[in-house]
Amino acid sequence: QLVESGGGSVQAGGSLRLSCAASGYTYSPYCMGWSRQVPGNERQWVATMYRDGRTAYADSVKGRFTVSKDHTKNTLYLQMNTLTAEDTAMYYCATAGRWACAFNYWGQGTQVTVS
Repeated sequence: QLVESGGGSVQAGGSLRLSCAASGYTYSPYCMGWSRQVPGNERQWVATMYRDGRTAYADSVKGRFTVSKDHTKNTLYLQMNTLTAEDTAMYYCATAGRWACAFNYWGQGTQVTVS
């Protein structure tokens, strides 16, 4: 199970930190990550954190967003800084299987609104 939290409304230029609490897994996934979606648009990949600690970001968020993980809490984070209206979306946490970075399970999402 993946449960996101931390979304909300913020003014442009502000910051938010999203959390994704994972539970019920008996293995360490190959990667976890974040995507976002605006109604009527396709889901857009935002960031990935691999099991070995590597990270990857979409160009649109590089330098502003940071993905991290607290292994003791089994929680993935997305620190979002210098937010713009274009970042407004539903943000989803996702996890992959054990052997490859292919997201196969998604949380319910948390809404981020930037005005």
